[in-house]
Amino acid sequence: MINGIHHTAIATHDIERLIAFYCDVVGFELVLRSGWEVGNTPLDNLVGLKESSAKVAMLSAGNTFLELFEYASPRGEKQPGDRPVCDPGLTHIGLNVTDIDAEFERLSRNGMRFHSPPIGDRGTVRAAYGRDPDGNVVELLELFTAGHPFYLAKAPKPQFDDQRSVPA
Repeated sequence: MINGIHHTAIATHDIERLIAFYCDVVGFELVLRSGWEVGNTPLDNLVGLKESSAKVAMLSAGNTFLELFEYASPRGEKQPGDRPVCDPGLTHIGLNVTDIDAEFERLSRNGMRFHSPPIGDRGTVRAAYGRDPDGNVVELLELFTAGHPFYLAKAPKPQFDDQRSVPA
């Protein structure tokens, strides 16, 4: 049975830059650093690559995780500029926020580029699309009533008793 979405993952050429952005600017918490070296056949099979190696970070916010990968082998191709949201593939990461206007201002001051100021009705839903340092779209979404079909209550922060790592 599928219970819901656990995480979204992003590949980058600079994992430290994205960790800093999502933790220091957006407010996620780093909960895991891991990775693997060339020669890990089970992981090669899992990700569908030959002779792969990568750094991995798992970040936590509310009731979801964001996983970051920086592949050393094979090195991915840099994508041109800001990929339009109409292109097939991941269109955006949606973040549940309170006080979207304050978050819009705070993130703008910290370098996030937004397509426009927040839009929508202050009584129901407001949203804004911005870009992370790699050009991925991040949506800020504020829902005002628990009766809205998209309303998401804040979940307790996950607690870890041991050091987690990618399976060998």
